[in-house]
Amino acid sequence: MATIKSVVIVFEVLLLFNLLIGAHELGHFLAAKWRGLKIDRFAIWFGKPVWKKKIDGVEYALGWIPAGGYVALPQMATMEAIEGKSEDSAQPLPPISALDKMIVAFAGPLFSFLLAFTFAVVVWGVGKPVNEDNNSTTIGWVEKDGPAWKAGLRPGDTIVEIDGQPVREFGPPAQDSITWRIITSEGTNIAIKYVRDGREQMAYAVPSLRPTKWYERKALRQIHVSSETPAVIYQVASNSPAAVAGLRHGDRIIAMDGQKIYSFMSLIAAQDAMSNSPAKPITLTVVRNQDQFDRTLVPEKPLQPPHSSPSLGILAWEAQTNVTLAHPSPFDQVRDSAGQIFATLGTVLSPKSHVGVQQLGGAVTIIRLYSNLFESEHGWRLVLWFSVVLNVNLAMLNLLPFPVLDGGHIMLALLEAIRRRPVSPKVLQAIQTGCAAALIAFMLFIAFFDTGDWIRNARENHEQPVVFAPKR
Repeated sequence: MATIKSVVIVFEVLLLFNLLIGAHELGHFLAAKWRGLKIDRFAIWFGKPVWKKKIDGVEYALGWIPAGGYVALPQMATMEAIEGKSEDSAQPLPPISALDKMIVAFAGPLFSFLLAFTFAVVVWGVGKPVNEDNNSTTIGWVEKDGPAWKAGLRPGDTIVEIDGQPVREFGPPAQDSITWRIITSEGTNIAIKYVRDGREQMAYAVPSLRPTKWYERKALRQIHVSSETPAVIYQVASNSPAAVAGLRHGDRIIAMDGQKIYSFMSLIAAQDAMSNSPAKPITLTVVRNQDQFDRTLVPEKPLQPPHSSPSLGILAWEAQTNVTLAHPSPFDQVRDSAGQIFATLGTVLSPKSHVGVQQLGGAVTIIRLYSNLFESEHGWRLVLWFSVVLNVNLAMLNLLPFPVLDGGHIMLALLEAIRRRPVSPKVLQAIQTGCAAALIAFMLFIAFFDTGDWIRNARENHEQPVVFAPKR
C-alpha cells in the first residue's frame, strides 16, 4: 500500500507541475496563433524530446530535463541550444512587429497569473488550513546558552518587534513573522522588543550561523527559539516510562517539575541534558479531557537504537492542534504572494543581506514541497494554496528583464521599437545562447543544493525503531 501511495503522489505532483508549466506556455502558444506567428514546437520540459508528435505543422514534445517548457517561435529570439534546430530554420520568414513580440512574451506570465487567480478563487471557496498557534508570537522554547538565552529571552515572553518592525506571526512565509525578521536582519545585534509579565523590555541578540560544509547551503541567521506549541502526545513507545505511567495519545503536558511549559521542546531538552549524567525523575502535569493529574517518570535508555540517550518514550507530538479554515479573498492571496517574491528578491539582492541566491529553491524543492503537502492531513487544500504562490512566482520571475526569460523578450522588443530596427540575428542568437547556458547552469546549481537537502533530510528521518526492555 505504501508503494502504491508513493506512486500516486508522484503522479499527482508531476501532473500538477506540468499543469503549471503548460498553462504558462499555452499563453505564449495562443498569443502566437492570434498574432499569426510561425510555431515550430510546443514543448514541456527542456532537452532532447523523449516523445514528440506533429499536428498541423506544430511539433508537440516532452523533453527529458524537468525544469520548464517553451514554445519555439523562429520569428522571435530563437534558442537552438535548448529548443534544438528546426526543420524549417533555413527558410526565411516574414518579420513581425515589436508589439507582436511583446504581446506573445507577456502572454505567458499573464496565463500564469490567471491560473494563480483561478486557484485562489478555489481556495477562497474551500478554505486554507491555518494553524492558529502560528499566529502567536509567544516563545515556547529557548535553547540554553544560545543567542536568545544570552540576551535574556525566556519561554513565555511575547515578542512584539524585531529591529523596530512589528511581528504578528512566528514562522514564515509571512514578512511580518519572527523567523523572517531574524533571517533578513542585517545588523550585528538584533533588537528585540518583548513583553514579560505585562512589561515591555528590550533584548539584543547576536545571531548565530551554523557551520556548513562546501556541499551544503550556507546556514541562515538564528537566535535558537521556537514558537509556543501545546505539548500534546501523539505516540508512546511500548514498555517505555511514559507507557508504564499510563500516558497516551491526546494527553497534554502543561508543566514539568511544577514549572509551566510552553512547548514539548522543554521535555526534549530535559531528556537530552541527561545524556552524560544519571537519569533523574521528572514530574509531569498532564491534562486528559477535563482531568488534571501528575505523573513522575524516570527517563530510561532504550534497548534500541544502541547508544541512545535516556528517554521518556514519547515518540511523537501532535504537529497541529489548532487548525481552522481561513477564506482569504483571491486578490489578497495574489497580493501576498507577489509581496513575498518582491521581499525575497529584495533580500537576496541587498548588499548587506546574509541571504544569497544559494537559499533559493528550484524544481526539486517544488516537487518535494508538493509531495509533502499531498501527504499531509489537509494536503489537497494546501496544494491549492501553494499553487497560487507558485504561479505568481512563475509569472513574476519570468518578467525579469533577463534575455531568455519573457521579460528579456519584452526588453529586446522595446529596444527594437526605440531603434526602429531589430537587433542583429547573430548578436541576438549569441545573447540568447549565452543567457540560456547561464540560466541552465544556475538551475543546476540550485538543483545540486535542493537534492542534497532532500537526501540528508531523508537520512535524518529514517530512524531505527525505539524499543524498551519489557516490564514485568
